[in-house]
Amino acid sequence: MNGIHDMGGMHGFGPIPREANEPVFHAGWERRMFAIALATFARRIFNVDEFRRAIEQIPPADYLRSSYYERWMRAFIALLQEKNIASAEEIESASRQALGGGAAGPLSAPRTTAATPPAAIGAARPRAHRRVPARFKPGDRVIARNLNSEHHTRLPRYARGRRGVIRRDWGVFILPDSHAHGGAIDLCHCYSVEFDSRELWGDEHPAGESVLLDLWEPYLESAAAKRGAASASGKRRTTKPAVGRRRLAKP
Repeated sequence: MNGIHDMGGMHGFGPIPREANEPVFHAGWERRMFAIALATFARRIFNVDEFRRAIEQIPPADYLRSSYYERWMRAFIALLQEKNIASAEEIESASRQALGGGAAGPLSAPRTTAATPPAAIGAARPRAHRRVPARFKPGDRVIARNLNSEHHTRLPRYARGRRGVIRRDWGVFILPDSHAHGGAIDLCHCYSVEFDSRELWGDEHPAGESVLLDLWEPYLESAAAKRGAASASGKRRTTKPAVGRRRLAKP
C-alpha cells in the first residue's frame, strides 16, 4: 500500500540522528516488547508479514510520532484483537494494572470465529524448501512492475517501473502480499535485484552508485519481453491497413 511507512526516496524528514554508544534498548518496556514478539512468533500466533501489515495500518500521524518499539506495540495490540487472543477491555485492564504496579490477570482462551478460523492462528516460515521453477536467473534484465496495491506489498514505491538486473536468486519464499492477510500460501522465487541509482533518482544523483533490493518474482517482468511486446505493438500501430477488395459473386 502507498502509505506513510513507505518513506524511501521521500524528502522533508531531516537527517537520521546517530546516538553515540547507543544501547540495545532505551527503556525496560522496549526489552519486554521484544520478548513478547519472540514469544508470539514462536507460538505462531501471527506471522511476520501480518505484523508488517499491522504496522502499515497505523494512522500516518501516529506512525510519525511513534518510536520504533511504539510501532511494534501498536501493531501487536491490533493483531491480538484481530486474532481474538485478547479483547480491547483485557488489554486496557492489563495496562492499568501494569501502570499501577499490580500483576495483570490471565487472558481468556483464544476465541476463534468464522472470520478467524483456527488455522489462521498460526504462521508459516517465510522460506520454503520446495522446488519451484524460476522465471529469472542472474544477469537477466527486468523491470519492477508498477503495482499500486491497497494491501501489503514489499515492492517499494520508488522502484516501481524501474529497470534493474538480477544479481542473485535467494530461493523459494512465501509471497508476503497474500501471507500478510492470512490468504493462500503462494510460493515463488525471491531475487536480489540491482538498480542503478540514476535509474531510481534521476541524472542529478552521483553516477556509479546502485541499490540492491530483494524482490519477489511476481513483482518483476522481463525487460526483453516487454521491449519485444512494445515493438510489436508499435509495428501494428504504424502498419497501414490493406485496402479491402470485395469480389461480387457471379450469379
